[in-house]
Amino acid sequence: MSESQEKTFSEPFPYPSNPLLRWLFKSPIFLWRLGLGLVVGKLFMIMTTTGRKSGLPRPTAIEFHEYKGRKYVYSAWGDKADWYKNILADPRVTIQTARGTEHVIARRLIADHELAEAFEFVIHNPAMRRWVQTLGFRFGLKEFLAHKDRFYLMTFDPTDEPTPPPLEADLKWVWLVIVASALIGLLCVLLRQRHTSILFTDLHQL
Repeated sequence: MSESQEKTFSEPFPYPSNPLLRWLFKSPIFLWRLGLGLVVGKLFMIMTTTGRKSGLPRPTAIEFHEYKGRKYVYSAWGDKADWYKNILADPRVTIQTARGTEHVIARRLIADHELAEAFEFVIHNPAMRRWVQTLGFRFGLKEFLAHKDRFYLMTFDPTDEPTPPPLEADLKWVWLVIVASALIGLLCVLLRQRHTSILFTDLHQL
């Protein structure tokens, strides 16, 4: 294998440098705060970790997959992802999906039998298939297990230990502002039309 192939094979995807892309990655959090968790939570999980430096709750929106009752996420940036570094410091996290809030312990899959079970849903998921193929090896269980140190597939176990507070839908009030603004705008249009109608009637009577 050439040096360039080895680099592509072993390195995670680079962090997006474009501000628009960074905003798009964070947009599910904003939508969740608007109260759209039942919609957003069908594809994206809100995973709240504890900041390894700040000690503050750090919510992250990440695509998740569920198979046989177990949820999985993967880090496209390997161990460079901030949320992964936070988990290494404190694996107690709070996850939120359309099904509700769960208090869990996050852990990386390293046992072959667990990875083999996870591979059953990977082979049937187009997004996961593309992800595995970008790592540079042929798509098969044998290769998947042989190169397990090159990807970061995470799962979650329930816990009774305290975890970070869940992300709140604290922007629901925005919808009231939008509705109120729309009603006021409609009222202004109706009043303007009525005023114009009265004006034309008065002019016609002159």
